[in-house]
Amino acid sequence: MAATVAEIVEMLRNADEREFAALERSLVADQRKGVRKAVEVARKRVAAERAEAERLESLYAFERSLVPEGADGCIVGLDEVGRGPVAGPLAVGAVVLPPDRRIEGLNDSKQVKPEMRREVAERIKHEAVAWAVEYVSPADIDRDGMSASLRRAFSGALAQVVAQGVAPALVLVDGNPLHIHELERNVVKGDAKCASIAAASIVAKVERDELMERLAPLYPHYGFDENKGYASPQHIDAIRTYGLCEIHRASFCRSFMQETLF
Repeated sequence: MAATVAEIVEMLRNADEREFAALERSLVADQRKGVRKAVEVARKRVAAERAEAERLESLYAFERSLVPEGADGCIVGLDEVGRGPVAGPLAVGAVVLPPDRRIEGLNDSKQVKPEMRREVAERIKHEAVAWAVEYVSPADIDRDGMSASLRRAFSGALAQVVAQGVAPALVLVDGNPLHIHELERNVVKGDAKCASIAAASIVAKVERDELMERLAPLYPHYGFDENKGYASPQHIDAIRTYGLCEIHRASFCRSFMQETLF
């Protein structure tokens, strides 16, 4: 007895690439509309999964290609989150990924849907050889400036993973040179090119967002759970109404405050 359309749809929905190829061959003569539609849907899904697997593998392959010949040790990826907000800390993530496993969903944190970000971050933290997030407070940013704060945060995040027993063979930094390590290699838009930097981007983003959500009830006027410290119109209005709180970066808020004087 031939399988029903519903049974075929279910088989196609759960088939991996190899299973789909076999099913597609077996269904070539089945002209039922429901079957043809299910085959096409499955074909597109399998193609998208293949493309994603290839994209993910390219992240790992690219960073492996940067390791100096003969180097012994781990690849450390670092990335910052929170350079632009007017409140809350700067955060830098550092991640050392296992060389023999792939973590699905790795990408620039801005390209990962918010509802998926925490799930991917948990996967990274569970699988990682080492990970850390280093913060620089708003007061220190105001005192030292962003350039010095970035260098301090990247250096601190790297020091944290080294303290976990990591011996770097390569230190990948997203963006411009910081000269924090002799094995530093800078990759422009590295969070979209290197698996370790992408992982650091996601972990730093999720950790910082969760910190701002925990701080929100302490400073209820500013909506930190929603804006994460960025200068949304509602946040700017709250600053103008209530002034600055202790986790604002005063040096980032001068233009808003000056407007209230006129």
